[in-house]
Amino acid sequence: MSFPARKHTLRLKPGAEGCRSVAILAKGLSDENRLRILMCLNGQKKSVSKIVEEVGLSQPLVSHHLKELKRCLIVDIERNGPFIYYGLADSRILGVVQALRSIAMDLLSARKTL
Repeated sequence: MSFPARKHTLRLKPGAEGCRSVAILAKGLSDENRLRILMCLNGQKKSVSKIVEEVGLSQPLVSHHLKELKRCLIVDIERNGPFIYYGLADSRILGVVQALRSIAMDLLSARKTL
């Protein structure tokens, strides 16, 4: 079985601070509901109630995941009076999610053919 050549190589030394940063980001992306919330935000700032409506999860669950995403620096908040709006801290996050989805699909496809 051959694999396509890699376009980019991540060059981190073991124990490097960059590894810790990547691990924090990866932990934030490691839950299906968090990924659904990120896809919902897709370049827009939204209130918790709007996110709840769009993803179909309970308000406490969405609030919990938003807290985790904020802790991992993936989303930021904007206050407007009594309302809080959540948005992506960096639009490149969606590209990372899409790349991971593509890799997952390729790996699952290869696994089925073995």
